Amino acid sequence: MIVAAIPSPTTSVWHLLGLPIRAYALCIVVGIVAAVLIMEQRMRSRGVAPWASLDIAVWAVPFGIIGARIYHLITSPQDYFGSGGHPIDALYIWKGGLGIWGAVAFGALGAYIGARQLRLPFSLVADSLAVGLPVAQGIGRLGNWFNNELYGKATTLPWGLRVHDMDSNNPGHALTIDGQPVTKAGLYQPTFLYELVWDLGVAGLVWALDRKYKFGRGRAFALYVMAYTAGRFWIEMLRIDDANHIFGIRLNVFTAGIVFVAALAYFVIVRGPRAYVVPDDAPETAPEAGAETLAGEVRTEDGQVAEPAEESPRRAPKGYQLVSEPRFEAYRKTGVLPPDTPEDRALEAAAGGHPVEPDPAGPAGNTEAVLATGAAATTGPDGATGGDAEVDKRPADEN
Repeated sequence: MIVAAIPSPTTSVWHLLGLPIRAYALCIVVGIVAAVLIMEQRMRSRGVAPWASLDIAVWAVPFGIIGARIYHLITSPQDYFGSGGHPIDALYIWKGGLGIWGAVAFGALGAYIGARQLRLPFSLVADSLAVGLPVAQGIGRLGNWFNNELYGKATTLPWGLRVHDMDSNNPGHALTIDGQPVTKAGLYQPTFLYELVWDLGVAGLVWALDRKYKFGRGRAFALYVMAYTAGRFWIEMLRIDDANHIFGIRLNVFTAGIVFVAALAYFVIVRGPRAYVVPDDAPETAPEAGAETLAGEVRTEDGQVAEPAEESPRRAPKGYQLVSEPRFEAYRKTGVLPPDTPEDRALEAAAGGHPVEPDPAGPAGNTEAVLATGAAATTGPDGATGGDAEVDKRPADEN
């Protein structure tokens, strides 16, 4: 016996001064705003100037929308270019048809262009977005609820979803007979709700683990991709809306599996930052371990001090080298580590300086280096960041 059910709206379009206001579009806009605000906070914690997120969003959002539409057209071409289809409808995105896979792929391309414009490492931007993006996706799924779409197989569960037949002659409204909306028989799996809850869980997971382990180098974004595709895999198997199939399996199931493997490979192969330096002008803060974080200290990813006692000469963490202040300042400005001089070598041997990680592929005497300090973003003469330098000026208890 059915004792409860989730209702569905009978209207998803309202008119204001003659203009249609669509619930799905509103959900997407709210999701974008939430993602940008979360991204902004995470970018600031990494030392980026305030509101750089808006400059990224200017590129990422339109690219994402275009990519979402392109993916839908590629995977469902028969709706527009097949028998009975109308190619012009491919431009009518307000009628539905956006694919998250294309949105993420093209949105990443837009974010990369924005990062280049700001001379920021793309990996820093991607990791900053890794929490906000699933939040935006979850909010966007509410638009599917308003549209009475994205539901799954029939169910007798108490949280089953009631679904209305939508009127093709009056888009955005349920079909009615004698003034009453027409409801499909039975209840259906609320897959839109499953994905909404899963997306918010993914955001919390990425935030918590990145805060603890400080992944860096795009690995937080890879974790988001893995977590999202793992959920999308099983949710996609429940859906019964129209979709193309391969060997009887929905196309997006294969997409989720392939993207998961690619993200896992990246997460395993790419190493995160091994140490960072608290900026010389940073105030004293209390890290998670309970000890003071002093300006100029080198700390490992778990917040532990990675240098000898204060009376001993500073040593670089394993895999890094120490450079003198003049060479370090030159690197900050150009993104290229200049050749050393006898004076530099004496300074570096005597008291140390700033640790940088050399790029083995760089030319001798002009080595591109990956910055491991809280300095400003570094750029090369051509505007590119040296070695995709990821700036990290966080004290050990922030992320």
